[in-house]
Amino acid sequence: MLELDKLATNKLILTKHHLTYASKIDDILEITEDLCGLHATRTIEPYIQLFVRVKNYEKEDLDAELYTKKTLGKIRGMRKTLFIFTKYLMQIVYPIAKNLTEDRELKYLKYRNISLEEYSELSKQILNLLQKEELSTSQIKQRVKTKKDLVAVISVMCDQLFLIRGKPVSSWRDRRLLYAPFKTYFPNLNLSKYTETESLTLLIDKYIMSYGPVTINDIIWWSGLTKTKLNPILTHLEAELVNIHISSLDYEYYIVSSDINILEKLHSEQTTINLLPLLDPYMMGYKDRERYVDMNNYKYIFDRSGNATQVILQDGFVIGIWDVIQKPKPICKLYFFEDVNDNIVNMVTSKAKKLATFITGKELDIHICKSMLPLTERTMGGFMSPLKPS
Repeated sequence: MLELDKLATNKLILTKHHLTYASKIDDILEITEDLCGLHATRTIEPYIQLFVRVKNYEKEDLDAELYTKKTLGKIRGMRKTLFIFTKYLMQIVYPIAKNLTEDRELKYLKYRNISLEEYSELSKQILNLLQKEELSTSQIKQRVKTKKDLVAVISVMCDQLFLIRGKPVSSWRDRRLLYAPFKTYFPNLNLSKYTETESLTLLIDKYIMSYGPVTINDIIWWSGLTKTKLNPILTHLEAELVNIHISSLDYEYYIVSSDINILEKLHSEQTTINLLPLLDPYMMGYKDRERYVDMNNYKYIFDRSGNATQVILQDGFVIGIWDVIQKPKPICKLYFFEDVNDNIVNMVTSKAKKLATFITGKELDIHICKSMLPLTERTMGGFMSPLKPS
């Protein structure tokens, strides 16, 4: 069995995730495909996921693909989570997500005291209204006269792909969105192209190719599938998978055979430093995280719900936390788990300044913190600003 050390493994994944200098590209669609989607639970994170991976990137580049060219769409995917997908990924994810969310949708409508008949009538009214122009939730509420919870109706309509989440009402940071009929954005997209079994096979194959080496636990965690559903898929893919071992770890890992070629071509570049945003795919793509996390520091990196905060990577391994604090005075803070040499501090500081400028539009001072309250001791949502005084 092939054995890799952690450094070689991390370099492989950093390369596949476009996080090394040599692997950065300018193709947003290719990056989205290679990550199996951009995590989009929060508004600004997809922009930062691309900023740290694209050679020459402006915020407007993502907006153009989402709202002008309409080559990308934001829908619910793995683990019932919001992602930005390419058209191809939407085709293979939707049959799976539909089965995962169908029960949730019915329960949600019942919880909000909306019958299926009422939902059907309200969704028709909303679709007719949006044929003319894209509208926000508040604008829809003004025009559809009902005492029922239209936020719940709109949410379920998005999950069922009657609606698509459109551009923010104002700036890229705005959580308020405009909505449009899904078919006006993607009139020729065939969401019935693949059966659920075909979709599962394509998706798991894509995941292993993009995230491998991965364990069985990783695949189950990322996809939201049961082991019973997963086993026949792995049997079907067996011919193209390779079992490997990672030094000092007890798991059995899968990679695709083409990863062997990538490993052979990897050069020992200079140290790779990355600052990743909340819930970045590199951090959230795995259940077994010992490869890139010192478990003694786990409580600083993940909260009690398993949400990953904003991390500093050195050669793919988490060495600290970063944060941009907006009030009372904008500042960029860094926290290192252990002492690091001046060269690493300088590299991190340089990256932090560029990232802070991207986020705020101005150059910020850098402050290195001496301590940090564990995320497991913070209130819910604390992971979103990990170095903000509690």
